[in-house]
Order: sequence, then C-alpha cells, then structure tokens
Amino acid sequence: MNATLIAVALSLVSAGAYAAAAVAQSRLAGRTEPSTGVLRLLGRGAWWSSVGLNAGGALLHVAALKYGPLTLVQPLGALTLVAAVPLGARAAGRRVGRVEWYGTVLTLLGLGALLLTAGGSAPHETLTLPQALGVGAATMAVVAGLSRPGARPLRHAAASGITSGVASALTQTLTVAVTDHSVGPLFSWRLLTVALLVSAFAMGGLLLSQTAYRGGLGAPLAVVTLANPVAAAAIGLALLGERLEGGPVSLVLALLGTAAAVRGVVLLSRAQARGGTDPGEVAAAPGPVVDPLPSRVVIGSPRRADSTPLGAEPLAVPAGGRPYP
Repeated sequence: MNATLIAVALSLVSAGAYAAAAVAQSRLAGRTEPSTGVLRLLGRGAWWSSVGLNAGGALLHVAALKYGPLTLVQPLGALTLVAAVPLGARAAGRRVGRVEWYGTVLTLLGLGALLLTAGGSAPHETLTLPQALGVGAATMAVVAGLSRPGARPLRHAAASGITSGVASALTQTLTVAVTDHSVGPLFSWRLLTVALLVSAFAMGGLLLSQTAYRGGLGAPLAVVTLANPVAAAAIGLALLGERLEGGPVSLVLALLGTAAAVRGVVLLSRAQARGGTDPGEVAAAPGPVVDPLPSRVVIGSPRRADSTPLGAEPLAVPAGGRPYP
C-alpha cells in the first residue's frame, strides 16, 4: 500500500480516538465544579478513560508520522472536530443540526484541497539538539503567556493546540531516528532531550485542553484543532525541509482550502456553542405562549388567595378600561 494512504488511514482512526477523548473530557468538565483543580481529576475513572483514548490516538498519530510528513498528517487532525460533532450530539441526546452538517462538509472540502498540495514523501529530516531546545523554549514562553492565571478558556485552548502540535513535530524526530539509523545513534542526548520534551508537551496539552473544555466543547475544540496543525506545519516548513507541492495554482488551492476549512470550523464551533440547535428550530420550538397584552390588570397589592379576607378581593379591570363589578 502507498505510504501516503497508510498515513491518511492511520490519521483518520487517530482523529476518531481524539474526538472520543474530547467528548469524554468535555462531559467530565461539565460535571466538575469550576473551582476544582485539574490535578484533582486524577482520582476519577472518567479522566483516565479520556487519557487512554488520547494515548491511543497519539500512538496512531506517531505511526502516521512514520509514513507521512507533518504538512500531510497534521491537517487531518481537524477531522477530530468533524468526528466530535456526531459523538457530542449523541452524548447530549440530540440530533446533528443543519449548520453542523454544513460546517462538516466545508471542513472536509477544505482539508481535501490542502491534502492535494501537501508533500507526499515520507519524512527523513530530524531536528538537531539546538533546534529542539530552541523550539521547546519558544513554546514554553508562548504557552506561559496564553495560559496565565485568569485567562479565558479559548486562550487555554490555543495553548493546548500549540503544545500538541509541537509535540507532534518533536515526535516525528523520534520516529525517524528510531526507524532510520542513518540519522545517528539510537541512544543519544539529543533523542533523550526530545523524548522528555514530547512527554512534557503532550501532558501539558492534555491538561490545558481539560481546562479549556470548561467553557464548552465546540469553540475550544475548534481552536485546538486549528492551532495544532499551524504549529506543527510551521516547524515542518521552517526546520524540517518540508514543502508544499505544485506552483502558484497549488498555492491558490491551498489558500482556498484553508479559507473553507476555517469557515467550516467556525460554523461548527458556533453550532456547538448553542447546543447544535439551528436558529429556526429555536424559533419554532414548542413552549408556553405569553400574551404581551394582558386582558386584565389587577389593582391592589398582591396577596395570597388563602389569606385574603372576604369582600377585600382586588378589583380586576380591562387594560385601559374602567373597573367592573
């Protein structure tokens, strides 16, 4: 089988696992008091189930990075949001709304356009030790600024996406080094440092996303989904020698695909922020009808019926009219 097809297939299954983990984390956040610290979640089974799903998605993601470059594998991570739409709707006991389907289609079309321009060759370049340390230091500085105490959930979501994307880029260095011995010795200070950075950023991204999901699933997951491939692709293009295939036509196609994917993600986040219900469905939803113009106005101070003395009942009059007996 072609290496690109293997990378795409592994990325699809990985996105499904990540989507299930995101839904589990969101439900856990909804059942947790906002004042509860993230570390206190370590004693809950729901937390460890989401950790297991994230670990499974990460292993599949690592395998995909063996067969495809970052510019190919990372955009497919946006399918996590697409898969989370039906999973989140099922968990909430509702149907997927029209806007959600529209956003899903736009996201898929945009990803398809991006995949046509992505490099299809298996990766061979790795980060040097100074490059890995530089990437780690820059990432920690950015994350510290985004996730400072009191920051909004979307800032935590952006920090989570960046750390996860950087972890993927560093993971590719480990994957290539382990499977291709021509890049250097298997055991070295460089690979040990990269492995420690991957572990730290992967766990940091998981904890940051758990904090972000306290603001709901839709918008935070959309920000995580967009920030992740941007961070990883930036490292791949700047440091790992990856390039987009094709000339100006491919560049235009990539820009159009990016615009479509961003629009689809925005629609999905908006729909999930209001519970997946379309505006028209909200207007037509059944409920009590309140008459804006009451037919009678009660004169007198309100009192309980069982405590009103006989003959002292308040008079009821038509709105704007005279009292009647």
